[in-house]
Amino acid sequence: MFKKILIANRGEIACRVAATASRMGVRTVAVFSDADANAKHVAACDEAVHIGGSAPKESYLRWERIIEAAKATGAEAIHPGYGFLSENENFASACAAQGLVFIGPPPSAIQAMGLKAESKQLMEKAGVPLVPGYHEADQFPALLQREAERIGYPVLIKASAGGGGKGMRVVEKPEDFAAALASCQREARNSFGDDAVLIEKYVTRPRHIEIQVFGDTHGNYVYLFERDCSVQRRHQKVLEEAPAPWMPEGMRREMGRAAVAAARAVHYVGAGTVEFIVEQRGGGAMDFFFMEMNTRLQVEHPVTEAITGLDLVEWQLRVAAGEPLPLAQEQLRIHGHAIEARICAENPDNNFLPATGTLQVYRKPPATAFERGMVRVDDGVREGDAISPYYDSMIAKLIVHGESREQALARLDDALAATHIVGLHTNVQFLRYVLKSPSFAQANLDTALIPREAAVLFNQEPVGLTLAAAAAVAKTLLDEQALSGADPFSRRDGWLSHGVAKRRFEFDFHGAHTKAELTTLHDGAQVLAVNGVAAPLSFRAEGGTITLTYGAQRASATVYTQGETDHVFTPAGATQIVSIDLLAHAGDQAAEGGRLTAPMPGKVVSFAVKAGDAVTKGQALAVMEAMKMEHTIAAPADGTVVELMYAPGDQVAEGAELLKIT
Repeated sequence: MFKKILIANRGEIACRVAATASRMGVRTVAVFSDADANAKHVAACDEAVHIGGSAPKESYLRWERIIEAAKATGAEAIHPGYGFLSENENFASACAAQGLVFIGPPPSAIQAMGLKAESKQLMEKAGVPLVPGYHEADQFPALLQREAERIGYPVLIKASAGGGGKGMRVVEKPEDFAAALASCQREARNSFGDDAVLIEKYVTRPRHIEIQVFGDTHGNYVYLFERDCSVQRRHQKVLEEAPAPWMPEGMRREMGRAAVAAARAVHYVGAGTVEFIVEQRGGGAMDFFFMEMNTRLQVEHPVTEAITGLDLVEWQLRVAAGEPLPLAQEQLRIHGHAIEARICAENPDNNFLPATGTLQVYRKPPATAFERGMVRVDDGVREGDAISPYYDSMIAKLIVHGESREQALARLDDALAATHIVGLHTNVQFLRYVLKSPSFAQANLDTALIPREAAVLFNQEPVGLTLAAAAAVAKTLLDEQALSGADPFSRRDGWLSHGVAKRRFEFDFHGAHTKAELTTLHDGAQVLAVNGVAAPLSFRAEGGTITLTYGAQRASATVYTQGETDHVFTPAGATQIVSIDLLAHAGDQAAEGGRLTAPMPGKVVSFAVKAGDAVTKGQALAVMEAMKMEHTIAAPADGTVVELMYAPGDQVAEGAELLKIT
C-alpha cells in the first residue's frame, strides 16, 4: 500500500479521500488555490501545497504544478477525485511518465470512453445495447438531419465530447432541427472546443440508471449494483438512490453484465460508472440502452457504499496499489435502501440560479457511522466559509440509509429539516418538496419529474406568516431577556398601564407589510395579534430551540437573527421574516404635523440636535434605549427643529412625542 498520496482536487471529495486514506494509515497531500487557502480540505490533509490562482485554469487544472507538488512532497500516487483532471488522459499519462500512480483507469480507457460517438461504436462491438442513433464522424448538417428523420422524432442532439448537460438539445419536429443543431454546436465548441455531435432517439419517459463497476490489474471485474439518478434539473442530478425502485432482479443482472462487458472492452481498472437510459414501455416493461461511461468515482458513490457496506475509495487505493478486488461478484449483496441529496447554493425559485455568499450558519444533522440506519454528511466546508463563484455550487451531500425506501425517505426528510444554512440561497427546502411530491414518494421516476411536479415544488411557503411572526417575537423577547437578565416586562423602567403592557412589532414577510401587537397581562399571560387577529402566545427555549404555542398552532423553531432578518427553521420547513425596527424607522411615521413619537417604552439616551437646528432627511435626531438596546431615530424629511419635548435620561411611554420639526 502507498505511504503517501496527493489528492488533486478540493472540497468534499478531497475530504472524503483524505478520511479513508487516514483510516488506512496513508498520509495525504492537499493542493489548494488562492481562494482555498483556509479551506476544510487543506486542514484535512497532512500536508498542503499552493498551486495557483482561484480560477481552476490557474490551479486545479494546471496538472504540471500538481505533478511538481507530488514529486516535491514524496507522494507515490495521485487521486484525482472527480471533475477537474479526473478524466484527462494526458494527465494520467503524465503521472505515469513521472513515476506516479494515477488512482484511476489507464489513459487508453479514459480516451476510449471520453468521446461519446467513439465509445458507442466500441460498445456496439461489445454487444452492449445502444439507443438507436447516429454516432459517425461525418458532421455535414444535411446528413445529420437525414439521420434524425431516419431515427424518428423526437431526437436528442448531444455534444460528442460533452457532459453536464452542455451541448444538448431535444428536437420535437423536423422544422426545428437546423436551429437546434447550430445552437448545440456553438455551445459544444465554446464548452469543449469540439462541435461534433451525435443524434439519438429521444426516450420520452426515460429513467437514468447507472451501474457501479470495478476492475483490477488481474483481469477481475464486478458490478456493485445500480443507482437511480432520474431526478434532474438542467440535465444535472438532484437526488440519487440505490437500489433503483421497481428494478426486476433479472434486469439488474442483465444491466450488470452489460456494464462489466463495457469495462472489459476498454481493459478498465479501478472505479467506473456505466450510465444507461431506461425506457419505460408500460405494464412494468423496461428496455435499457448504453449512454456513456464515467471513468472516475461518481459524486453519488456513497449510496452504493451504504447498501453494500463497502468503502469504494479504499477499493480504489487497493486496486491502484496492485491488489486484486477484495470481493468476487457472488460475495456482493444489497442491504436496505439509500438516498443521497445534493445540497447546493442555488435558488430553485429563480431557475436554480447559483448563489454565492458566506455560510453564516451551517448546522448539520447528527451523523452516524457506516451502518444500517445511517445518516452521513459529506462536505468540504465549515461554518463561516465562503461559497465562491469559482467552483461548483454543491455545499454538501446528505446520505441516509434505511431498511426500506419508505424508511430512508422519512429519515432523509428529518435530516434535511435538521440542516440549517443561513447566508445564501440553498435548495434544502426544494429537496424536501421533491421527497414529498406524489411522483417521488410513489417512485414514479423519470427525468421529467421536476417539471411535472412544478406546482408543488416551487414558490411554496412552508411555515406561514402567523407562526413566523410568533417565532420572531419570541426570539426577540428571549434575546432581550438574555441581555437584561430578567423578564423584559418585570423591569422597573418598563411602561405599564393598569397592569397591562403593550408592544408593537412590524415585519416584512415576502414583501408584505405586517403589523403585530403583543399584550402582556397583569398575570404574565401574553396575547399576540398579527394583522389584527389575536391569539394567546406562550414559549420557552431549550438548547437553542424555541417551543412555542400560538393559538391552535404548536411548533418547535430554531431562529437565527442576521441583521433585521430572522431565519426560522421548523420541522415543517424554513422561512425568513424581516423585523422593521420601529425606533430606527420612527421618522418614517412622523406625520401628524411634524411629531416624532416613541413607538415603544424606553429611555431617551441623547439628542443630536437642539431647537432651531436645520436638519436633512435621514439625519440622526435622537437615540433611545429599549431593553438595553440602542436605536437611532432619523429625520423623515428636511426641516427645522421646533422643540425638544424631553431631556436625556427621561423615561418615555409608547407614543410619547419626542420632538417637533417643521
